[in-house]
Amino acid sequence: MSLVTTSNLYNTTGIQLPSDAYVIIIRTEWNAAIVNKLDEGCRKVLWEHKIQSKTITVPGAFEIPFTIKRVWEAHKNKADKPYAFIALGCVIKGDTPHFDYVCKAVTDGVLQLNLSLPVPTIFGVLTVDDQQQAEERIGGKHGHKGEEAAISALKMIQLALHP
Repeated sequence: MSLVTTSNLYNTTGIQLPSDAYVIIIRTEWNAAIVNKLDEGCRKVLWEHKIQSKTITVPGAFEIPFTIKRVWEAHKNKADKPYAFIALGCVIKGDTPHFDYVCKAVTDGVLQLNLSLPVPTIFGVLTVDDQQQAEERIGGKHGHKGEEAAISALKMIQLALHP
């Protein structure tokens, strides 16, 4: 069994995607300063790999699965159907159980999308205890989760096309 390192996570060598590959990013309004950085990192990686993308903004993380499902249904038979979706958001724990409900709902929703749609949905939603943990995940000691989400999308598109 090989050990996965950060450098392996960022390795995109050998990934070959169709020239019309298209990704839709669904991002939240909540915690916009963090989500903006996730989105920037995500789009940077997609741009570097010449992947077209579109970003759709939803109010919060709870609304991500619904939006992905509706966008897929609207585009699945069209030329611009996405090859993947990337869900971006940031849920910061507060003093009530709301955090737990939102995190579970968005996680379960993305899981269900991955099991029901023929294209992957990448989970790029930060679920953190505080602002510092969020900042550590947008270029700090825990890497850049927006970039990692885009790289996961590239790898999953290739896997979906060539199982």
